[in-house]
This record gives sequence, structure tokens and C-alpha cells, in this order.
Amino acid sequence: MENSFQTAQLMSPTSSRDTLVKVKGLVKHFPVEGSDDVVRAVDGVSFEIFRGETLGLVGESGCGKSTVGRCLLRLIEPTSGEITFEGRDVTTLGKHELRELRREMQIVFQDPYASLNPRMKVGSIVGEPLVIHKIGTKKERRERVAELLKKVGLNPDYSKRYAHEFSGGQRQRIGVARTLALNPKLIVADEPVSALDVSVQAQVVNLLQDLQKEFNLAYLFISHGLAVVEHISSRVAVMYLGRIVEIATAADLYAQPLHPYTKALLSAIPIPDPKHKRERIVLGGDVPTPINPPSGCRFRTRCPIAIDECARVDPELREVLPGHSVACIRVPGWESASSSESNL
Repeated sequence: MENSFQTAQLMSPTSSRDTLVKVKGLVKHFPVEGSDDVVRAVDGVSFEIFRGETLGLVGESGCGKSTVGRCLLRLIEPTSGEITFEGRDVTTLGKHELRELRREMQIVFQDPYASLNPRMKVGSIVGEPLVIHKIGTKKERRERVAELLKKVGLNPDYSKRYAHEFSGGQRQRIGVARTLALNPKLIVADEPVSALDVSVQAQVVNLLQDLQKEFNLAYLFISHGLAVVEHISSRVAVMYLGRIVEIATAADLYAQPLHPYTKALLSAIPIPDPKHKRERIVLGGDVPTPINPPSGCRFRTRCPIAIDECARVDPELREVLPGHSVACIRVPGWESASSSESNL
């Protein structure tokens, strides 16, 4: 059987911070039908994903999280910006080169009911990537499918059934098995547990963590479930209206959020103790339209600490503490932070 079937070895501690993906100035604008306007879904996003880590991407619905993930895989074409995977510029690859690269970059979709073909049996769904990339013989593919189903906690005999015969959690496991078929290095998990019951969410998250340890996978974990993101992520990036406003390790961001939007998000997480209540920060107004975002800081129209200067300064992401970057002129140390120290 080909090398693609072999289990990846865990990276050494010295290589654990190697950059796998680098995104710089990513922009995705969607045209508005019958108008010259555009929807600024993603408007200048920069970040890195290291080998074997999980970068959580959080924010309100419509902030551009899923668009970032799909641009990363070129499921939708970016308007501008740079996306490099192991030093290769993803945005310039031709059709054949992109197909080869997709063996190393895969996605788990949000809806386990819509992401599986109802006309195909599970064995064909999980084995389809192997057929597309012409990997292995028919016998080897069957063996690989059985192995993958075992890896995600399913009976190999399920390969003979159709997707509608399974629960939501089982379907998502099937989706994960399909994603692993080509032994990728990066998986974009686009809200993979939001459509599942809470108990099933925990099972799928634990499965993803176990697979990450075994195969040294890197995840871009997109979610609006802050508690889930805290549990699974190495680092967390917070998005608002097409921009990343804060990025830090999960421990630092949840313990010491710096951006007022991040503070408001975290204040909404319930504490599992009736005797203690978190001080809730309620934001006023509605999220502005991405067709015509506010001047200066995009959060200023809802920010409880905004000043007049916030309307004039469009804050860039700057590192104000080691490994902790924020885009807010009201954060101490932001003005003095050098642009060269920005977390790109």
C-alpha cells in the first residue's frame, strides 16, 4: 500500500512550532447583484498555523470565519492576499497542482446531514478520495476504509450502509473518516459540532484531539462555541466584521482578554455554579453591514470604551504581550508596539 496510507509520526518538540500555513492580508469580497457595492466578508486577515496545533477561530455569525476557511482551501477564490502552505503559494496553483495539494488539506463540514451523499454507501463516501487520487487497488481501498472507520469509532461493517441510517454524531464521524483518507497535514473544521447534541459534541471533540495526537494534524477549528474552542485550541483568533481583532494562546486569551469585543464574548460564557455569576458585558446596537463598515475601528460603534480617535484610526494587529496580539488603540502598549512585531 502506498505511503499515503502510513500513519504520520509525531513531530519532535523542536519542530512543533514550524509554520505549516501562513496567511497574509487575505481579502474576500462578494459582489452585490445589481450594484457596484461589495460585501467585505474578509478584509485583511493575517495569521499562522503551526504543525500539530489547533488554531481556534471565533466570532459572531457572519463575521467571515467560514469564508476564511474556504479561502484557505481555495474552495472559494480569494479576492487578494497571500496563502502559503509549506512555502507554496496556494493562490497561484493551477488545477492539477491544487488537486495534489488537497491531499494535504481537507475540511470537515458543519452539517453532517448535508455533507454526505445520500445515494452513496458509507464505504464509497470514505473511499472516494482514494479513487479520485488513484491510490491503491480496490482491495487496498476496502482495507483502508475499514481501518478509517475503526479509527473514528465505527464498525467497519457500516461501510455497507447509507448515510441516512446513522445519527448526526455518527455521520460526523464518517465525515472525519473521509477527511483522513489521504493522510492530510491540515484539517479545516468548519463548526464541526454545532449541529450536534452537547454529549455528542464532547465525543467528536475528543475524537479530533485523539486523531491530532496520533497523526500530528493541524486544525483550523472554526466555531462560535467559546467553551468548545477553549477546550480544543492551542491558540485562539477572534474575528469581528471581517477582521481579526485579537489572537493569543487559549490560556492567555481566556484568562486575560485585551480587546473589548473579546471581553464581551467571554462574558457570555455561563459559569457552571449557581452561586457565582459572571459580570455580563452587553453590547449596544447591531453588527454593522459588511457592505459599508464603519470608518476607523470597525467595532467602535458598539464599543463601550470608544473615543473620537477610534473613528480615524484603523488599528492593525500588534503584539502587545509575548504571543498576544490585539487591534485596539485603547489597549495599553498598542501605540508603542512596532508594526514589525505584528502577528502575521
